Amino acid sequence: MAVYLQHFGLSQAPFSLTPNTGLYQALLPHDEAIQVLQTALQSGEGFIKVSGEVGTGKTLLCRKLLNEMAEQYQFAYLPNPCLSAQQIHAALASELGLSVEEGSSAHTLLEQINRRLIEFASQQRPVVLLIDEAQALSDEALEVVRLLGNLETEQRKLLHVVLFAQPELDQRLASQQLRQLRQRITFSYQLRALEKQEVASYIQHRLHLSGYRGGPLFNAASLTLLTKASRGIPRLINILSHKVLMLCYGQGASQITVKMVKQAIIDTEDAVMPKSKSTYLFGLLLGLLALAMGIYWSQQQ
Repeated sequence: MAVYLQHFGLSQAPFSLTPNTGLYQALLPHDEAIQVLQTALQSGEGFIKVSGEVGTGKTLLCRKLLNEMAEQYQFAYLPNPCLSAQQIHAALASELGLSVEEGSSAHTLLEQINRRLIEFASQQRPVVLLIDEAQALSDEALEVVRLLGNLETEQRKLLHVVLFAQPELDQRLASQQLRQLRQRITFSYQLRALEKQEVASYIQHRLHLSGYRGGPLFNAASLTLLTKASRGIPRLINILSHKVLMLCYGQGASQITVKMVKQAIIDTEDAVMPKSKSTYLFGLLLGLLALAMGIYWSQQQ
């Protein structure tokens, strides 16, 4: 539990790294992704892909689907994609409520899965396989997933697959050996980082839902610095915001300063300290001086 909760009048930690759908905000990139997912599933498409950089909110979207659409769909969730072909079949069978006997062959498991999928189809309950961190799937595992997408009746697909992945999967899908899977993906969405206004809204939204009712915690300069340092990535926004709240509490202050944000940036591995104008101008002058010296020496020879 964050030590600063009482200091700011908070009922919960607003910037936890654990994806919390209770703090979800329908900002444009996430709202568009949800709409794409809903449209694709309603139209009965087989493969859907949501890609985005580390920390942009893919797991949060995955959990939101699980929490809010469980009445419409039968979900099977694979949070750990580092599985062999046999393990994928076993994990899917387990998610569908099947008892998996040790040593069962892939063929036996596939037959059991197919029968179970037909049962759900007869109940008008589509089955959706959600795979998080799908970029970690081996080529062999991706082929297994593609073949699972072949399970169908004459009227419909028996299994829909949603891949949540980092951009590395997009690069791999561009290769020749994965072209069959690439062609199966009918809907895709790429999550982007948050823009400046969205970062401000994101922070305010989480603070408000967590019980904060005081005045503005960030001034314009500290918020601008945090936005640049986080590059609009929600996970980094959470990390930096959590640290500056700790610093603010530790100093007994009521507002976050630029100095606090700088301290948080220095302490955060993937955050980027923006260069000041003076640093930029100094670098530019050095570059021009080097160019001038180069021209001078070339003329002397």
